[in-house]
Amino acid sequence: MTDFQQTRPVVILGGTGKTGGRVAARLQAQGIPVRAVSRSTGTPFDWEDKSTWEKAVAGAAALYIVYQPDLAVPGAVDDIRQLTAIAMRHGVRRMVLLSGRGEEEAQAAEQVLAESGADWTVVRASWFAQNFSESFILESLLTGELALPVADVKEPFIDVDDIADVVTAALTDPTHIGQVYEITGLRLLTFAEAVAEIARAGGRDFRFRQIAPEDYTAYLEAADVPGDFIWLLNYLFTTVLDGRNAHVTDGVQRALGRPPKDFADYARAAAATGIWAETREGRS
Repeated sequence: MTDFQQTRPVVILGGTGKTGGRVAARLQAQGIPVRAVSRSTGTPFDWEDKSTWEKAVAGAAALYIVYQPDLAVPGAVDDIRQLTAIAMRHGVRRMVLLSGRGEEEAQAAEQVLAESGADWTVVRASWFAQNFSESFILESLLTGELALPVADVKEPFIDVDDIADVVTAALTDPTHIGQVYEITGLRLLTFAEAVAEIARAGGRDFRFRQIAPEDYTAYLEAADVPGDFIWLLNYLFTTVLDGRNAHVTDGVQRALGRPPKDFADYARAAAATGIWAETREGRS
């Protein structure tokens, strides 16, 4: 049950993204008005254009904050500080921040939100399972071999649907105010083990290969990936994925009263959509 006026919308930053789109759908299914904003929406929101921020959050009942490209990038903490101050000036008190595990910069942003005076909740998520089916990794996987600069470190991949359920609960139920939910999947998997599960679910011969960071950088540069995004990917693969997050948590259970979905269930559901059935050439 919500405690804010149903005539005022919940503003969702990155409203077409992996979590934002799912949260919007869940809120709308409950009859809660939503203002999903991005660079291309009628009311635009662009992290790189601060002139768009005020109009995007004005009149909102609550705010779901998703930072692009990642809270680890320089300037993110200051951006969160400025945005939350703008939202508070407009009377937006309920704010939920999507954060990342094992990132010092992300935790600094969490602290900024906690000190803002908002009715805050932090959802600190592990690596998205849907990165294998709804992100840049998909194109590499569809070649038959996913090559990344990550060793045999184990990660508790989380289903984005679980993230969306936790965020939706946090936005609509005041019992979640002041909580940090560190959420993970049920079990630990290496990237090689995750790819093997995807191969079984999809009936394909997918393989994983570890490569050197410099080789990955060269691959990304050849694909004309922007330099700042290359830096971010290397940071995530070589620094954050160093084993610091190789443990599961009870965050989903605490927030929702149920366990998270298993990676095998994600793989079967994604395979059923046909997303892994085509080769990269077949998709071009």
